[in-house]
Amino acid sequence: MEKIKKESRIFLTLQTIGRAFFLPVSILPVAGLLLGLGASFTNEKTIAYYHLEKLLAQGTFLNYILTIMNNVGLAVFANLPLIFAMAVAFGMAKKERGVAVLSAGLSFIIMHTTIKTLLVFNGTISPSGEISEKVLNGAIGTVLGIQTLEMGVFGGIITGLGVAFLHNKFYKTKLPAAISFFSGVRFVPIICTFSYIIVGAVSFLIWPFIQQGIYAIGSVVMSTGDVGIFIFGFMERILIPFGLHHIWYIPFWQTGLGGSAVVDGVMQYGAQNIFFAELASPNTKHFSIEAAKFMTGKYSFMMAGLPGAALAMYHCAKPEKRKIVGGLLFSAALTSFLTGITEPIEFTFLFVAPFVFVIHCIFAGLSFALMSILKIAIGTTFSCGLIDLTLFGILPGNSKTNWLMILPVFVLYFTVYYFFFKFVILKWNLKTPGREDDTEEVKLYTKNDYNTMRDERKKGVVLEDTVSQAIINGLGGLDNFGDVTCCATRLRMQINNMDLVNDGILKQTGAMGIIKKGNGIQVVYGPTVSVIKSNLTEYIDKIKEHGMEASFAEEKSIKNVDLKVLSLCEDCILEDYESLEEINKIVAPFKGKIFDVENINDKIFNTKVLGDGFAIEIEGNEILAPTNGKIINIYDTEHAFIIEDNYKHNILVHVGLGTVGLNGKGIKLFKKVGDEVKKGEKIGEIDKKIITESGFSLVSPVTFLNVDKARYNIQVEKEGNVEAGEEAIIFIIKK
Repeated sequence: MEKIKKESRIFLTLQTIGRAFFLPVSILPVAGLLLGLGASFTNEKTIAYYHLEKLLAQGTFLNYILTIMNNVGLAVFANLPLIFAMAVAFGMAKKERGVAVLSAGLSFIIMHTTIKTLLVFNGTISPSGEISEKVLNGAIGTVLGIQTLEMGVFGGIITGLGVAFLHNKFYKTKLPAAISFFSGVRFVPIICTFSYIIVGAVSFLIWPFIQQGIYAIGSVVMSTGDVGIFIFGFMERILIPFGLHHIWYIPFWQTGLGGSAVVDGVMQYGAQNIFFAELASPNTKHFSIEAAKFMTGKYSFMMAGLPGAALAMYHCAKPEKRKIVGGLLFSAALTSFLTGITEPIEFTFLFVAPFVFVIHCIFAGLSFALMSILKIAIGTTFSCGLIDLTLFGILPGNSKTNWLMILPVFVLYFTVYYFFFKFVILKWNLKTPGREDDTEEVKLYTKNDYNTMRDERKKGVVLEDTVSQAIINGLGGLDNFGDVTCCATRLRMQINNMDLVNDGILKQTGAMGIIKKGNGIQVVYGPTVSVIKSNLTEYIDKIKEHGMEASFAEEKSIKNVDLKVLSLCEDCILEDYESLEEINKIVAPFKGKIFDVENINDKIFNTKVLGDGFAIEIEGNEILAPTNGKIINIYDTEHAFIIEDNYKHNILVHVGLGTVGLNGKGIKLFKKVGDEVKKGEKIGEIDKKIITESGFSLVSPVTFLNVDKARYNIQVEKEGNVEAGEEAIIFIIKK
């Protein structure tokens, strides 16, 4: 058991590190776009080849713009170590992440300044900046104007991980009163400063040996030739399900592990750095195959192979489902073709046939080896789709990239993937999209669907965000998972009790796959995951704003209360049920049709997540206080408020459904937070016309946020229509 827990912790740590790595990697497409366009169209030979001298020659307006773009792109790639330091610290910090980022930037500078000072002390660098001839070629570089050991992004990663550790350990530190000003988050940069003087000194001693080791490993990979690059490509794909592929390929792209080369008199380390230095150089005649082979191999299976697999899945779908499945598969294939984001397709077959995914990884490894054999040298910033192919393969010219040779490879990979997938799907009856045994409809939303949804919203039958609520339900409720994060295609979080996770519900939300390891879970949605994540976090905040935390977990409910004695304040002890019932009679705050909250077709209310209660479909225009008490919360848009009665019950009155979208229009409250109210007192007005014409519902829930549902029943006394101020419900103790 201890071994399993240890493996779980290791997986969670690696998953977090991988997510942190993804953050700086995700900025590379923009930087690469700027550099690709800038370098391509400021290159004199390119300008002359396309006869664009009048538009792009030096001194023209467009040349100025493109030169800026080129230099900005170069600046991003040149400062990736610092970017990695800050991003990794941000990704690994638990709280107060801004402090972690500041401390990482400071520590990065301190570490390299310490290294430089020691290099001067031992004579490696002269006070004037001259480098000793005894130093390994390329061992010294410049970072932010500081001459230091060439550590590449490893230096940034070391800084980010170390700072995150110190930050998480010390950001709540309390110091003696005399120096208490430096407590808490202010202590983090202080401890990091002294720590990274030490880290700098240790790096000065051991990094030269690490440099030699990196070069040795790189030479082994390089010396194995096409076998080595096959292994690289296979590993890059096979780690996709675990979200650890970033850890694998980044060192090859960004450090000496991926090779080294002199470009325009400057030593470059790492496959991607070499490629972009050559891209920016006017002297490049052909991009380095040795560097590009760590990138080019993805193009054939991302742009041709997986779209071929998608077509095979479409042709193997049941005829009655092809129209619907076709739209989904076409979208996934187009995403892969244009951007190189492949997981929407990969995860459609990973979980139904893992062995097929392994074969796919073998095809990926062969693609890398094939690109090297054919001497095709096309770089990439992030992933290999049409955009990167155009910028880094076609525009630089066939003489530099040999990109025309990739076209027959595309044909080969499309054909192989299509027939292979069609064969295995039919042979083993794989349940790929459109072949499921269930009758649940897979649908894409159209304008008609939206109009239907809008009409249903008027009737009060649509939750404001049903997908987010379903995700919460599928994960076992809010108390069952921690902070929600995401990478390019999947939600990631830590689960408290994995037994409460419902895979079926999650798949109904559009999840393509669910990965569980120990207490870590990843829910794969594809490239739209960032929107899903934003909606989910905003939805969670909204639920908590409405008092969810007080009602969701039973341990937060009232405890140690005798079934026959209710004591909710110091002066109130009631001995019998009838007195309790009499005290807790609630009047209707609106005129209209009343019904139990269970009958609202809105999951957040009918599942009683926000407490038990009732709802009224409003027919009048007055808002009355449902009980005696004090207003303790009014939401900015005045669409909802909470009254605390004399017995500490928190009663939520929610005017309509979805009415937060009105931004205060159509609803006016006359009271403010802290005001005392009397049962039946008029405290506000609504304009039904504004609400209904805006497409929102007049169904208005009234719920008890902090009443223990295990101990108390909410009983609706009225049926049909009710007048505002009329006694509506009571709640009673369960015997």
